[in-house]
Amino acid sequence: MAGNSFGKLFTLSTYGESHGPALGGVIDGCPSGIELDLEAIQNELDRRKPGQSAIVTQRKEPDTVKFHSGIFEGKTTGTSIGFVIENTNQKSHDYSHIKDSYRPSHADYVYDKKYGFRDYRGGGRSSARETASRVVAGAVAKQMLKDIEFTAYVSAVGTMKLDKPYTELDLTQIESNIVRCPDADMAAKMESYIKDVRSKGDTVGGVVTCVIKNVPVGLGEPVFDKLHAELGKAMLSINAVKGFEYGSGFEGSTMYGSDHNDAFNNDGSTKTNYSGGIQGGISNGMDIYFNVAFKPVATLIQKYETIDKDGNTVEMQGKGRHDPCVVPRAVPIVEAMAALVIADFWLQNRALHL
Repeated sequence: MAGNSFGKLFTLSTYGESHGPALGGVIDGCPSGIELDLEAIQNELDRRKPGQSAIVTQRKEPDTVKFHSGIFEGKTTGTSIGFVIENTNQKSHDYSHIKDSYRPSHADYVYDKKYGFRDYRGGGRSSARETASRVVAGAVAKQMLKDIEFTAYVSAVGTMKLDKPYTELDLTQIESNIVRCPDADMAAKMESYIKDVRSKGDTVGGVVTCVIKNVPVGLGEPVFDKLHAELGKAMLSINAVKGFEYGSGFEGSTMYGSDHNDAFNNDGSTKTNYSGGIQGGISNGMDIYFNVAFKPVATLIQKYETIDKDGNTVEMQGKGRHDPCVVPRAVPIVEAMAALVIADFWLQNRALHL
């Protein structure tokens, strides 16, 4: 299986399956001398881990990260940073009923057809549990980019959406509720809605909005390696993501150019920011902001028809521990992938000016 590495200069390679002994990864390209706050890295994992609230999967995993290389006396050495996150609460028997059948809209079918074999326990490598390794690497990248702020939050669950732009929200309130929505009233409604969906054995999607502040001018490369293109690739590589838009996004297609153009201030900043902090594929110093759309989880805890490996129609009902809505736990994953992209371009810019 290819495609297990991300980045050019700041790179992450991951390994592990949902029900294997462990997950882990290797980070390459991190400069030496970066002082790491290991507690802060663990805190990022705690934001993503299962079992943290009543509206997520109840699989109980501590998701404790152990670093095996690349760190000495609390600082990066410049060599590869190896780490592992052990699985401790697998219940593989929960998946025995899908050994020979495929969940609709899941990777089950395509994995089996592509490789001729699949790990049906929790989806194996296709499980969103793989994203734990991304969060570790993203947390390291954040500490390397200490002046740049990465903030993501839940802006929609199903049809319930925040109408306010991020500039009108108190983003310090994101962690004040289990939905990770910075509007208390909307968060309460979203929480109730997710619980209702779960009680019916169903699932629902949502949207995570991300804001990156204090990005220097000049990150991104022309043509194929545009900053927004790499951000889009990073977000679309996350499990269950179906859409990405930055700046004015699809709404911008309904506007006139005279309204959409971001007029300059004398210092090079802009009066508006429909560009989303990126012009010509290169950061312009304004806030970068984007939305990431997540589909409903494929595994339903209700009866439905599907097919088995011989093409026979069979009845299935999901079992085990699954998220009724992934977006509350996806918030740190979105931040992590954004940090990996910015870190990679930051190193490319540094190399350019040596």
